[in-house]
Amino acid sequence: MTRSLQAVAYTRSSALESAPGGRRLGLETSRGATPMGFEEHPQFFAGFLTSPQVAAAGLLAVADVAAARYYQRQLRASLDPVVTGNGDRLRFESFSGCGGVYARLDVMTAGLDGGEVGHGTTNVDVNNPLREALSRIGTDDPLHLRVGPDEMAVTTLDGPVVEKKVPLPDRWLRGFAEAQVIAAGFDLRAELPAAEAVRFLRSLPRGSARGAARGAQWVVPAGRGLRPTTRPVPGAVCLPGPERLIALQRVLRHATALRVYGPPVTREATAAGAWEAVLPGMRLTLTLSPDASRGFSGEGAVLDALAADEATEDAELIAVLLAWEPRIDVGELAAASGLPTERVRAALVRLGTSGRVGYDTAESAYFHRELPYDAERVEHHNPRLRAARALVAAGAVALDGALGTVTADDGHVHRVRDDAGTLSCSCLWWAKYRGGRGPCKHALAVRMVRRGAQAPHERVLVDGGDVR
Repeated sequence: MTRSLQAVAYTRSSALESAPGGRRLGLETSRGATPMGFEEHPQFFAGFLTSPQVAAAGLLAVADVAAARYYQRQLRASLDPVVTGNGDRLRFESFSGCGGVYARLDVMTAGLDGGEVGHGTTNVDVNNPLREALSRIGTDDPLHLRVGPDEMAVTTLDGPVVEKKVPLPDRWLRGFAEAQVIAAGFDLRAELPAAEAVRFLRSLPRGSARGAARGAQWVVPAGRGLRPTTRPVPGAVCLPGPERLIALQRVLRHATALRVYGPPVTREATAAGAWEAVLPGMRLTLTLSPDASRGFSGEGAVLDALAADEATEDAELIAVLLAWEPRIDVGELAAASGLPTERVRAALVRLGTSGRVGYDTAESAYFHRELPYDAERVEHHNPRLRAARALVAAGAVALDGALGTVTADDGHVHRVRDDAGTLSCSCLWWAKYRGGRGPCKHALAVRMVRRGAQAPHERVLVDGGDVR
């Protein structure tokens, strides 16, 4: 498993302090991207929280996911959350160490008071003493929030004084990207009022002492609530590893509603889903992978977009047009770029794989952010994508109408069939997953060749010139 060492540095530790007229919550930032380029310690907000208790609980829930592993819990996991200023809101994101749960707290305009929200993305320090302090907030006394260093820190501190170094596996990066792309295929499936939301969430299992997954459950909307069902009937929602919703318990007493998002039920296989707690001025969303033992990194949702040559150039163009919007309008991007909307959508998927956009299920729209990780490795280290490109480079793909044949290194010939745009393959991968985890390397290779992809360093004579 390929991994790197992620280093973050802060001017000081984040802290909750007493001050005249209330308390002050200072969240320290690391190096991050802003409209002015990279800054060592950007500031995104300085003002008040309208619901301090709710915000504290939401931040703790995001930190819970960042520090958690819901599978193989004996292994360590601790990555600081990511904060994005989108001009009208603050977004706090995290991803579990096991790669199967994505969490995001959106603090909207109604949750903020007395300060402008900046633009940019970086890590934010959430340490154990801060977690303990946040858990003790029991009243809604005025709470001032600062995201980023104050002027005194900027002018008096000589360089970072708090450093953290944590291992960052490539599959963790791929999973962060896959979660956004998969969520883009979700629709709202159910909405529960507060009382029903509390009843349902409190009825869920908490998991075993060893952290073993309880498997997937299915629920179906019934009146104002949800009831369990033994199979994925039409309208049902998959709840894979229900114990992974434990972070929602942090905000349960503040929730005004619970919204459930997921893909249409088409087969018996389990599916990912998103569970959103609606809070005063805020939203907390947990997105779960299709199984507690199965992280997002192997779902293959981004492979088609990564394999399309034109998507690379389109993504570079679209990236220039992004301006830290909280809600990306595909139509406006199409008009500004001159690209068809489908190519814009493919470019956004591509940008998602490098952490440059996220997806908000509540608004059914992408938003601009720049993950503070070396996310370009996502494509380079994707094993199926590398294998498919190697097959194309070796000339192992032959096309014959709707049929494609791929000759592997061991001499085995795999047949890829195109059925109305859906590719199936005779390989073991397809037999096992039936397309449920994205295309196999053979189908990817056939799709590349159909799109006119050329092997690296292949030379083609065009109008008498030599073009690489």
